[in-house]
Amino acid sequence: MAPKKRWGSRLAAALGRLVGFFAVSAICGVLAASLVVPSVAAAGVTVSNSITFFNNLPGELTVDTPSQSTTMVTADGQPIATFYMENRVRVSLDQMSPYMKDAIIAIEDSRFYDHAGIDPQGILRALTYNVTQGGRQGASTLTQQYVTNVINESYLSADQGEEVILSGQKSVGDKLREMKLAIELEKKYTKDQILEGYLNIVFFNRDAYGIEAAARHFFSSSAKDLTLPQAALLAGLVNSPSFYDPAANPENSLQRRNQVLGSMLELGKITRAEHDAAVATGVDLKITPGRQGCAAAVMATYFCDYVSHLILNNPAYGVELKDRERLLYRGGLTIVTTLDSRLQAVAQAQVDATAGANPDKWGAALVTVQPGSGRILAMAQNTVFLPAEGKFDTQLNFNVDSRDANGNDLNGAGGFQPGSTMKPFTFAEWLNEGKPLNAVIDASRRTYPLDFPWRSSCGKVLGAYNTAQRNEGAADDLRNNDEGYYRPMPINYGLYNSINTATFASATQLDFCGIQKMVDAVGIHSGLDGAQVNMHQLGNLLGAIGVAPLHLANAFATFANDGRYCSPIAIADVSDPAGRHLPSEASQCRNAVKPEVARGVNAVLQDVLKMGSGVYINPKVQSRVPVAAKTGTSNNNGATWVAGYTSGLATASFFGDTLEGQKRAGQNITINGTFYKAIDGYMLAGPQWANYMMQVAGLYPAAAFPPPPPSMSTPQPTPAPSR
Repeated sequence: MAPKKRWGSRLAAALGRLVGFFAVSAICGVLAASLVVPSVAAAGVTVSNSITFFNNLPGELTVDTPSQSTTMVTADGQPIATFYMENRVRVSLDQMSPYMKDAIIAIEDSRFYDHAGIDPQGILRALTYNVTQGGRQGASTLTQQYVTNVINESYLSADQGEEVILSGQKSVGDKLREMKLAIELEKKYTKDQILEGYLNIVFFNRDAYGIEAAARHFFSSSAKDLTLPQAALLAGLVNSPSFYDPAANPENSLQRRNQVLGSMLELGKITRAEHDAAVATGVDLKITPGRQGCAAAVMATYFCDYVSHLILNNPAYGVELKDRERLLYRGGLTIVTTLDSRLQAVAQAQVDATAGANPDKWGAALVTVQPGSGRILAMAQNTVFLPAEGKFDTQLNFNVDSRDANGNDLNGAGGFQPGSTMKPFTFAEWLNEGKPLNAVIDASRRTYPLDFPWRSSCGKVLGAYNTAQRNEGAADDLRNNDEGYYRPMPINYGLYNSINTATFASATQLDFCGIQKMVDAVGIHSGLDGAQVNMHQLGNLLGAIGVAPLHLANAFATFANDGRYCSPIAIADVSDPAGRHLPSEASQCRNAVKPEVARGVNAVLQDVLKMGSGVYINPKVQSRVPVAAKTGTSNNNGATWVAGYTSGLATASFFGDTLEGQKRAGQNITINGTFYKAIDGYMLAGPQWANYMMQVAGLYPAAAFPPPPPSMSTPQPTPAPSR
């Protein structure tokens, strides 16, 4: 009985295939009639109705530019990062290897230049084989494949990935619509335009969409430089990118490549010698892994992250966040930043060297802006963006605010206590009110009780330094870092030696509203929420509110720029694939500090490095260019600084606790093998700043600072000591 059953099954299968053959023949007849002899409609009702149905299918296909990768580069053209949902770089047909064009046609659609979008011969041949032999031959032309890719790409670009239909999921209706669209597409575009579009859109690998990205990914080459065996391998890959993946399945890939080479030989596209030489080669991959986003940036990871937030936060790049994300990750933008790769490399080397192995996770940061333009030239910190063994990792940017002026997230740490780097702003107001830069003030006073008669024309001064009133909310008596400075002294001497009591003594003679205006004018604000730093709170005279290094550097750049403030900018130009320019950041400058006041501050801050709190940093830095600076240390030594500048560069250097809460004291700690009883601005942040500036200051012309007017140095009588 068994042989009869087997014979019956074979007969049933054969009959089924025969019926299928006639059905296929009928379909091909309808297509042929529709394409070649529409007048055949008069020959019969069935054929006529079929042709009418086919001709009434939608024929319009919008061919948009497919999703392309966005590139971010430095001002000097060096790559920073690439952003993409689909890694694609569009190139023209003449920028593709001739081997690639011949290979893809040979294996996917040998009659490409002979048909009108669909190939009835190919369809009949493939379906006849499939029906009669039980095979799975395909018959889609390159044009049909292009149609499918265009439709699916439109879904992906609109975030409708669930609508994508893969080849094995197509219904008869889907297939007929594809055919109709292919026919219409051929009427609208030339063969070369269709081939170019196809090779730019087709999927090769999750990190390689289009032939240029595929060439870069698999061979670290370009589409125009692909060799014969390379082109044949890539042409074979598109049929099944997973099965023929040369990295995962090299044997499958090699067999498929040789099949492509055989087809090229058969079609006369290559000679026997070329064929044999190509077949004799191995897969020979030279893979360049995909690097998507700032986490995979070539350099300046945190600056990259800052720029990407500026793009995503700005409605100029799209009304809604999803529109801005689509533009960044699919729009093929070229984002030219203000970063100088030369400065960035030196800055990164310095912050990495400052803390060394750093098991205790102390943070180091450097940021440089250009006086007169606000351009951010370098931004570095001693961490990695993603977890890595033995590394201090964080995604927070130490150099920038937590949020922008509109409350949008910037992924910043929110600033650190600037300590004595705030003192120059009180001194600037001293000069602004017409007082001499070398006037003698009484720095012996340490107590400022709750009822002290401070002056303010716009508010009330808060706080007190008086141990006797501790139970009433006052802080302990004011202290200096070193003994021996509780005495009358010239105010400039008090500033370059960073004497706390000198700053408070000067504040007793000032209108606090003037100090507030000075701080606001140079762009100092809370790094946590962007709020005004309330200078009526006494502790803020000594830097009690966290300030981001970027804005501290930019405030000092205002002094370097003769008192003219420029908002910091990071984006120099943004253009789309068509070369159209989108909004970017232009320098926005305004008068903030009187030139003579800025010159007075510059004169005193140059003495910080010559004979003041920064004298031990590195005397060589002064021999290179005229330079001014101010050291700073928070009360518990957990935040230490040097903010210094030439007329060409302004840099804030930070070292300290950057962990959540920022409560660790910088005392009794070991950094890079050296024990510190208490770290100070000149100890770690200072050398970091000086070593960096010595290497880069010469790259930006630095002139001598103009001297302050002689009238600023009028001698004043020494006041009597306070009781």
